[in-house]
Amino acid sequence: MDSHNIMFVILAVFIVLSSIATVTTKSIVRAATYLLFVLIGTAGLYFLMGYTFLGSVQVMVYAGGIVVLYVFSILLTSGNHEVLSKNTKLKIASSALLSVVGLGVFLFFLFKEQFKAAALGAPDESVITMDRIGRFMLSTDSQGYLLPFEAVSVLLLACIVAGLLIARKR
Repeated sequence: MDSHNIMFVILAVFIVLSSIATVTTKSIVRAATYLLFVLIGTAGLYFLMGYTFLGSVQVMVYAGGIVVLYVFSILLTSGNHEVLSKNTKLKIASSALLSVVGLGVFLFFLFKEQFKAAALGAPDESVITMDRIGRFMLSTDSQGYLLPFEAVSVLLLACIVAGLLIARKR
């Protein structure tokens, strides 16, 4: 086992434990903090594979911007008088059933496709250039990402405005 595989295992365990903590914590601010750890661990995987641009974008956009937006929205709109719904036996049984079905579907596709683990290696720099990434990001044709990017930015702006309106009513 070389250093890349050891680092991959460390990052994978970190991401899995942070993901579990994200969905099991009762505090929504702690959940957002654990989500930040998951996103930083994902950026670590990108850096490990040699995708430095993608890793830095992951840290700046998701870990930096989106998580701050989540925490801002949560702190602005949640109040102390809100009570969580109680877990009933029906809710627990239905969530367990859905989890088992989801695991079954995942295992079905995993064994059907017979995925093979590939060794981690640095990508070939000649495959995709920064010029090509920039053209895809700013292009409006069928392979461009400008329209989805703008749609997401408008959606996030609407979320901020809605959060401010809700907080203002209180």
